[in-house]
Amino acid sequence: MLCFLRSHRVFSKLPLRTWRTLSTAAPSFPVDDHDVLPTSRSPIVAKLQFFNSITGGNGQIPTYRVLDGVGVPVEGAQIPQINEEFARRLYEYMVLLPTIDNILYSVQRQGKISFYMTSYGEEATIIGSAAALAPDDEVLGQYREMGVLLWRGFGMNAVMAQCFGNHEDKSGKGRQMPMHFGSPELHFHTISSPLATQIPQAAGVGYALRRDPARRHKNIACVYFGEGAASEGDFHAGMLLASTVPSPTLFLARNNGFAISTPSHEQYYGDGIAARGPGYGIDTVRVDGNDVLAVMNAVTEARKRCLESGRAVLVEAMTYRVGHHSTSDDSFAYRGRQEVENRKKIDNPIVRFKLYMESKGWWNEQEEEALKTRLKKDVMATLKRAESLKQSDLRDLFTDVYGGEEPWNLREQREELAALIRKYGDAWEPWRNDLKLFRDGGKKLVD
Repeated sequence: MLCFLRSHRVFSKLPLRTWRTLSTAAPSFPVDDHDVLPTSRSPIVAKLQFFNSITGGNGQIPTYRVLDGVGVPVEGAQIPQINEEFARRLYEYMVLLPTIDNILYSVQRQGKISFYMTSYGEEATIIGSAAALAPDDEVLGQYREMGVLLWRGFGMNAVMAQCFGNHEDKSGKGRQMPMHFGSPELHFHTISSPLATQIPQAAGVGYALRRDPARRHKNIACVYFGEGAASEGDFHAGMLLASTVPSPTLFLARNNGFAISTPSHEQYYGDGIAARGPGYGIDTVRVDGNDVLAVMNAVTEARKRCLESGRAVLVEAMTYRVGHHSTSDDSFAYRGRQEVENRKKIDNPIVRFKLYMESKGWWNEQEEEALKTRLKKDVMATLKRAESLKQSDLRDLFTDVYGGEEPWNLREQREELAALIRKYGDAWEPWRNDLKLFRDGGKKLVD
């Protein structure tokens, strides 16, 4: 059963008394032990009782699932109404993510790009949620949400252009580090490096959508973040803002077990991220993040609740980060190699959905091999093309930074660089070689 939590349910719910305050007589205070305080609906009790779980007693928040670890539907689970064509599309994009990851991770190790982050183990969470959102819902990602853009039609050429920073990079004209995508056309806000900054921003985006007559009750803001980001103050600021303003914002926590080198059990003592939602009065659900159909159901219902109530909803997707945190990390320094290998085999989200498709007669091993061969060929082709393209004009380093008139400090920097190029551009070999990488050779900057 897909069950959203709303608030603490530790004490029984009792009726609120009606008070009359406009009277010249002395106030009469209730003596009933079960009355409530004037600023709260909390009932009065005589027994001292502490609580440490929103589910009551010692129980933990349940995790919603549709398919078990071998792709068999759980008894009583509601299967999303998808046909074979849609299931194939889901599976193809899930397989595409590790195909791109394998190649670009190796490319970074070869020194051709500066940085990369993989999505290994989180394919179901990313693609399942992308499929449940409307294509014009506003998305604010953290750094593993490339699959959301691909699902919306971003294309592999655009992915490669951003990672290589060539002149086709529409995310930032090559001025941002790899994996920091953005696309106004696809309603995907540009990713920024500081952790969790996108969370309060999403609450503001959701509020703006609620204020817009053309998009009210039509679109939501969806923000992705890891359980490590939920330890930042920005998380609590965003949740508080979205719950009190309120705004139709879907908070999607990818609880993959590790925040860089810190395991989740060292990040919080309570019951995960889902336990925090009811504290803000936010509808909350925990879902099996390795089950693409469960993620689709959960995000579909969460989005519906956002639109109907105009309020925030929290979804915690439980998964496991199979890959290293980034190319700057060696995760085997803080976790066992065998642990990771076991996770790949025991609870692989791609294998789980593949087994389900095979049971429906929608997939077979011949198609599996053909798909992997085709995707690898396509990714390699786009990679070679991206490598051959030059970077944007050097002068673009100073454009689109601020709106309106160019500020004095940026003008001074541009003029100083132009003077240095005039002096050393032809005389010093390292500069000659670097200028050749730009489409204009730096000439438009000095003209």
